[in-house]
Amino acid sequence: MQTIVKYLILATLSVCTQLINAQDTIQNVNNKEQIKTLLEIKERIKTEERDFLKAEVEVINMRLERGELTNEEANTLKKEVAKKRALNIENRIIIINNKIALLERNEEGYKINHDEELSKIGFSIDADEGSFAGIKINGKKKPKKYDRRTSSDFVLAFGLNNAIIEGEKIDDSPYKFGGSRFLELGWAWKTRVFKNTNFLRFKYGYSFQINGLKPDDNRYFIQQGNQTVLQEFPENLKKSKLSITNLVFPVHLEFGPSKKIDKDTYFRYSTRNQFKIGLGGYAGFNIGTRQKLKYELNGESRKEKQKRGFNTSDLVYGLSGYIAFDDVALYVKYDLSPIFKNQIVEQNNISLGVRFDVD
Repeated sequence: MQTIVKYLILATLSVCTQLINAQDTIQNVNNKEQIKTLLEIKERIKTEERDFLKAEVEVINMRLERGELTNEEANTLKKEVAKKRALNIENRIIIINNKIALLERNEEGYKINHDEELSKIGFSIDADEGSFAGIKINGKKKPKKYDRRTSSDFVLAFGLNNAIIEGEKIDDSPYKFGGSRFLELGWAWKTRVFKNTNFLRFKYGYSFQINGLKPDDNRYFIQQGNQTVLQEFPENLKKSKLSITNLVFPVHLEFGPSKKIDKDTYFRYSTRNQFKIGLGGYAGFNIGTRQKLKYELNGESRKEKQKRGFNTSDLVYGLSGYIAFDDVALYVKYDLSPIFKNQIVEQNNISLGVRFDVD
């Protein structure tokens, strides 16, 4: 599902970009305007090449700090990249000057293609800095950051849901074990805690949690003042389900082995095909509660959707953890906050299922 959504967004943005570029090409036929644009490009070329040089020098300095290069080798490499970038600026500006000369000696309306010198707008599905929910709008491709300590994942979790009721065993729960389920969708960032090891990671983000409770014995929820109780429905219920939607901000400490990928210009730590354990919790707030009822009355099927508070807690918080291999985990979460406020007998939501963290 995540892959499909990403590529739909990517395709839509790409089409929009092509339309914008097409409009610019049609309108950009005035010689003076084209010359003005080319003069601006000349300055941008200098800035771009200097930015590339800074990035390359930063990589060389980091390799020097790590003991991979001697001072002499580092200085030699710096001179080489500086010379390369200076020649790039010189060659690219010569091309721009030739195009300006071409426009100056031709009649108004003479059109040339100078798109290759412009910074292209690009769309990528990435977890790099500057991205929002994994989708990044960028300029020309930049050198890979030498050490990227933060990555991000799309989070999908689902499974069984129920409640722990004060003074009762979970076996005596009034909610159906198979029919009560939860769903979680979110985005999580993962940051390496220590500089030279990836054994411990700090994982944080946001999630939408939907916790469902299906009462048994033909019962449904009713609100009596500040109490929410189960009561038998006067008709034969085909379905009775309470859905509580929360926006939460999970925080976990994740630890486990990883594989180091070491290249000349960058290195990364990968947890693919590795075991990992995450322990932490979450806090947030309720953004919606509703009850669905399906029943038959006088031979006709009826459906009701009751959107009301049902005295559910406004603020939610709890503990959660997972044991994973690669991207798949066994996941458990437990609300420390009660499901319903001001109850004589407290109930706390508990969930068990599978979790997928897809990068």
